[in-house]
Amino acid sequence: MTVAAVQPFASVGVIGAGAWGTAIALAARRAGRRATLWAREPDVIDAMRRDRENTRYLPGIPLDPDLQLTADLAEAAAADALMLVTPAQHLRAACQRLEPLTRPGTPVVLCAKGIELATGDLMSEAASAALPGRPIAVLSGPTFAAEVARGLPTAVTLAIADQELGARLVETLGSRSFRPYLSDDVTGAQIGGAVKNVLAIACGIIAGRRLGDNARAALITRGLAEISRLGLALGARPETLMGLSGLGDLTLTCTSLQSRNMSLGVALGEGRPLADILGERHSVAEGVHTAAAVGALAARHGVDMPICQAVDSILNQGADIDATIAALMARPFRIEGR
Repeated sequence: MTVAAVQPFASVGVIGAGAWGTAIALAARRAGRRATLWAREPDVIDAMRRDRENTRYLPGIPLDPDLQLTADLAEAAAADALMLVTPAQHLRAACQRLEPLTRPGTPVVLCAKGIELATGDLMSEAASAALPGRPIAVLSGPTFAAEVARGLPTAVTLAIADQELGARLVETLGSRSFRPYLSDDVTGAQIGGAVKNVLAIACGIIAGRRLGDNARAALITRGLAEISRLGLALGARPETLMGLSGLGDLTLTCTSLQSRNMSLGVALGEGRPLADILGERHSVAEGVHTAAAVGALAARHGVDMPICQAVDSILNQGADIDATIAALMARPFRIEGR
């Protein structure tokens, strides 16, 4: 089934000028939209205006000459549609800042992948509470920012309850190199993107411990089972979890060192302390915070997620990596698919 052609939004405001925010802004320009990219720090905007490049987060990729850059949140918020690309744990605060600056009815597309640690809320739940009257959409899928920014072929899920509005957002962002697939499963589109970050840390630990490709393949497969169990418990549809925002994103993140979460896991597996790894990074590895949130959410819904719980215990409870892996391998044998 195809999405009927509709009138796209003319302008897009991108809130957050990290690697992914910059890539989204460039994708919007490639689709022919007026795009404004906002960063909180004026010096970051000044550097991007001077260099026409985001040297801090996305070096080596030139910015579109017509991309507007601003440190004025109201300027970006005046766009017809907003892309919210702040880290997951700061999303609610960003929405609260946007609330007085945006018009009711302005669609807000959430591009962060995670679960709010303090509340256990999905990103859509946090945003809806802070931005009443603004339609909330979710953009998720297998995406490395640098590849999107360069215009390499990419497909994503765009999920929103209002499918007519969703079709306009698809037309707004879609181009020959950036292909959104429309869905109304907002919950399902978020579960894969959040949990895969935790599983990518686990895959990185396997690589850092040199446990082999068999172990990584097994972890990806059993990790997908954990995503499916949690997603179904929260009302997601199976086909969403097997699609771009589920299996697709999991596959990408767990098989490449371009992934911030997997590369963090590799460093952990090689024996480096978590504090040292985090201290030398500019970008956020969402799985560090999401591990604890996933564990709490799974417990609340009675969902068995041993891999995610093991990652949480290593990251947040000081568990020994080798002992944790041994405990996973010593679990009782079970029937596949359960």
